Amino acid sequence: MPNRLVRPAANAGISRGRLAIAVISTVVEWYDFTLFLYLSSMLSRVFFGDSPTGVLMTLATFAVSYLLRPIGGLVFGYVGDRWGRRPVLLASMALMFVATAGMAALPTFSQVGESAAFWLLAVRCLMAFSVGGEYTGVMTYLLESSRARNRGLVTSLAAAASEVGALLAAGISALTVMALSASQLEEWGWRIPFIIGGVLAAVILALRSALPETPLFLQSQLNPQRESLVRVLRRQWRAVIRTFIISGLCSAAYYVGIIYLPTYLISVQKWSESSALGLAVLAAVVVVFASPLAGWLSDRHGRRRTLLVLAAAAVVLPVPMFAAAGQSNIGIAIAAVVVLACLAGSLSAVGASAIPEQFDVRGRLTALAIGGTVATTIFGGIAPYAVQTLIESTNWPLVPGILIAAVALVAIPAIRRGPETVAGSDESSSMDAVQADTKHSTDTQGVKDLA
Repeated sequence: MPNRLVRPAANAGISRGRLAIAVISTVVEWYDFTLFLYLSSMLSRVFFGDSPTGVLMTLATFAVSYLLRPIGGLVFGYVGDRWGRRPVLLASMALMFVATAGMAALPTFSQVGESAAFWLLAVRCLMAFSVGGEYTGVMTYLLESSRARNRGLVTSLAAAASEVGALLAAGISALTVMALSASQLEEWGWRIPFIIGGVLAAVILALRSALPETPLFLQSQLNPQRESLVRVLRRQWRAVIRTFIISGLCSAAYYVGIIYLPTYLISVQKWSESSALGLAVLAAVVVVFASPLAGWLSDRHGRRRTLLVLAAAAVVLPVPMFAAAGQSNIGIAIAAVVVLACLAGSLSAVGASAIPEQFDVRGRLTALAIGGTVATTIFGGIAPYAVQTLIESTNWPLVPGILIAAVALVAIPAIRRGPETVAGSDESSSMDAVQADTKHSTDTQGVKDLA
């Protein structure tokens, strides 16, 4: 008998064990990627010698390499929308393994001179390219593999797990710094955290090979119509703009409010590396616990309402919290870091479901690459460098808080005008958002066919 295409249940979901693999796999992505910023002050000496602009050049390397992230997002978006989400998860992790292992093997300034900076940039570009498909791929995989009633909670677990990766990065960085002398660190000790990251990437790659394709993507293959880049922009341009703004807010709060914080405390507030990394560990722990709670609340009260409350908090809190983080009173500094971590972690958790829900299955990864990945490049990759530059030129330490508050002010009207993407029944919650954004009845009917 000829093979028959069986229509998969759109909301059947996959097994909890396989969902768990998809969730924990984000640990490696954020371990490898955030490790660079946590060690930026040390890496500046390793790859730029004793240059007085070493920290700024290290952050510039991070910012320039981040420009490869939207390119990676478009490439992986095309692959994921045409051949499936599973190939994206495998390919992006394979590249991440190569980049992390390559980072551990790089020559230093003392070995090859100024060319060390070139090799550092090349490896970071490869890493950024792979991350372009990694996080959006995982978010989409979880969204399309979980049930509608708890998609906020499930996708928020990916945000929490990614922070476990950041926690590991901060913890291993802190232990490495405390265990070795300054000369040992700059000679060979800085390689240890990256070697550990390479091992973790290899393990996750092996686990991901057992993941099936998402039920919603398999269902979308019943409609053979392909989504080109032009068609995605024409049919879902409102959602692309809204996604850019929401992603910008989440990225600014996370990258400036948490990831950049150790560099800020060391270079601006003159904290020791061990103390700053210790606070980074605390921030990561707070995010791990805050993220699932925020995801659960978004399932109960809606993505839009939850995002509006968090955006309002992002207007009010960052400036006083950065002012408090620079105080000599350790108790006040710890409280400020906890508040920033709760805010950034909650925004990332709700955004993990709200952002991909803006689009229907067809063309989802491509649309995320246009809106979400570009915003993350600007407000995540470039923002730490821009903030550091402004602080050094103005001698005003509150610049990070002002940036977050400004982005939040812009985001509030966009969130208010957007649709609520939480479904009241067992159907894909992103369908309503797409139907609200499109004026073409044929496109709307195509979306209904997927539901």
